[in-house]
Amino acid sequence: MATASTTRTFTRLATRSLLKPSAPLRPSPTTSTFGCRAFRQSTRRGYASEAGSASPTPPKGNTGLYFGLGAGVLALAGGAYLYTNSNADGTINLKEGSAKETKGLFTPTKEDYQKVYDAVAHELVEHDEYDDGSYGPVLVRLAWHCSGTYDKETGTGGSNGATMRFAPEGDHGANAGLKAARDFLQPVKEKFPWISYSDLWTLAGICALQEMQGPVIPWRPGRQDRDVSLCTPDGRLPDGAKEQSHLRAIFGRMGFDDREIVALSGAHALGRCHTDRSGFEGPWTFSPTTLTNDYYKLLLDETWNYRKWNGPKQFQDKTTKTLMMLPTDMALVKDAGFKKHVERYAKDNETFFNEFRDVVVKLFELGVPFTTSEEDRMVLKPTS
Repeated sequence: MATASTTRTFTRLATRSLLKPSAPLRPSPTTSTFGCRAFRQSTRRGYASEAGSASPTPPKGNTGLYFGLGAGVLALAGGAYLYTNSNADGTINLKEGSAKETKGLFTPTKEDYQKVYDAVAHELVEHDEYDDGSYGPVLVRLAWHCSGTYDKETGTGGSNGATMRFAPEGDHGANAGLKAARDFLQPVKEKFPWISYSDLWTLAGICALQEMQGPVIPWRPGRQDRDVSLCTPDGRLPDGAKEQSHLRAIFGRMGFDDREIVALSGAHALGRCHTDRSGFEGPWTFSPTTLTNDYYKLLLDETWNYRKWNGPKQFQDKTTKTLMMLPTDMALVKDAGFKKHVERYAKDNETFFNEFRDVVVKLFELGVPFTTSEEDRMVLKPTS
């Protein structure tokens, strides 16, 4: 009995040390999510992110348990911690716990992933104090930024790995505020410890888009978490202060063409910028917790002037002076190759949704070594 007690104590201590690279276990009462009760038909402004402290430095040394290449520690269950290895084929090895509680092979099904989706959606309903009542935009941004580091020439980056858990990548300027999203999802990770952070972050992005009245977007699991050594270099994500040549360079590195660049930009219908993160300030649309083609309509129909303020160059709508556009947004209507797609999406929301859906699937799968086929993608049912 003394040996079993000692084993349990050691395992708990090892687990606590390993959890340090990830976000704190619970969001504070003041950092909550958007409520579906209010936001689905609301025009309240939902903001894109929240400033967060730098990601903690990962532990050094060999503890026998590590966060890397799919390894992790299961949350407390039945009084004992369990250790798991995820496999490339999507199966999970459940190794016996300190009291020999569970052992065997666990293969998550669509129903298991639907439960994860429902848990994220539930949290979005329960926590509606974040910004103007929406965690949705920051979950989309987390999924976008962990995926948008992909480099087709080197095969590095992308959503596989969830390396934003670690300081080198989590501290990149473009990722400022995303600690709020990682903290928000941590309780879901604890409830479903078998899912990788990589899969959870992209699944949560799909959930947020669908719950914010966006299109139904197919998704498939298969991402494995990696260690700090595979963090991507800074500078791979778009800089809102630049224009069309920059957009083509950044998105071209990932393998996107002009049409796909404009379609992905439609995510700016959601959330807003913050001066303490990007330096910019304001929402793009009047309903930033609902995905529509209003972003494109406003780009074409509104008059945009330089904002006179003590901040970086950005544009302000002439009519209400409450909306903003970035130089990268205005590049979409200044460049003929981009503008024709802006016009298509402004005219037809269904066209935007269809092409946005396809390009989001592509973005979230960049660089992932799936062992499943595209036909294995699943559609997770929205709660609304």
